[in-house]
Amino acid sequence: MLHVKDLTFSYSSHQIISNISFTADKGAHISIIGESGCGKSTLLKLLYGILQPTHGSISWGDNPILGPDFKLVPGETFMKYLSQDFDLMPYVSVEENVSQYLSVFYPQELKERTEELLEMIEMTAFAKTKVKLLSGGQQQRVAIARVLAQKPEIILLDEPFSHIDNSRKNSLRRNLFNYLKTEQITCIVASHDTHDILSFADEVMVLKEGRILAKEHPETLYMHPKNSYTASLFGDVNLIPISLLKPYATLEKSILVYPSELIISENSGLKVWVKNSYFKGSHYLIEAQLNETDPILFNAPHAYEAEKEVFLNVALETINARIKD
Repeated sequence: MLHVKDLTFSYSSHQIISNISFTADKGAHISIIGESGCGKSTLLKLLYGILQPTHGSISWGDNPILGPDFKLVPGETFMKYLSQDFDLMPYVSVEENVSQYLSVFYPQELKERTEELLEMIEMTAFAKTKVKLLSGGQQQRVAIARVLAQKPEIILLDEPFSHIDNSRKNSLRRNLFNYLKTEQITCIVASHDTHDILSFADEVMVLKEGRILAKEHPETLYMHPKNSYTASLFGDVNLIPISLLKPYATLEKSILVYPSELIISENSGLKVWVKNSYFKGSHYLIEAQLNETDPILFNAPHAYEAEKEVFLNVALETINARIKD
């Protein structure tokens, strides 16, 4: 189990990570999300031992993770870290990069392990290609295979799919996270892409200004966001006064509503005026005006003409659930 207790990190009198505590069981998948500069990458560097905590402790089972004040070379045999820099050898082949840390005394095992990982990242055809000739996305896939080669007990991934084309990204996510679950490898992922999070994480940790704002199952976090910051990390969100949704309501409170949760009605509900329509592939995102000052976003199966009057509603169960939140 990974155990992080009261972790704090400061740089030049500026506190970047503030009193973070959490645990991760063997085989668990925790995703870290938050706006740029919230401390996601810094937290991973602390977990790996690249940075020295100002306060607090990190351990994996009975093994403490020591920072540079106590250990010259960061890292442990049971832990691997994939940074955004990839850390590959550019002038040797893909297969040599992947197998670098595997024992040459067991050539058959080395060969089989390398082939297994290249198949998983869909790079078998490039086994003999020098890394410097690959695209950024291909290099990132090689870097993923490289950190997995020695079958670590825990892996830290910093934006692991940021350079990979969408056509490859979806299958690679499935291959990687299914592999990690099968092998019971604990995984901590820092990402801004909700596709890396919602389908695969056991828990999602929301960071803001170096502090944990929430830590929940992804479905719970998405369906019951505690604040607009958390909801906005999953995309567009509206803040709508309850009095506009339920005219008889006495609560002076607003609730968070995703564009997909607004239902188009023929002649009753919130009256809005369309400003713009944006094609999103499976639907249109409609930008409208709720009143003179408040914009509102909702999904629709087709575009609307500017200044078109539209009525919107929200399901009663959604309203009641958000009121409780």
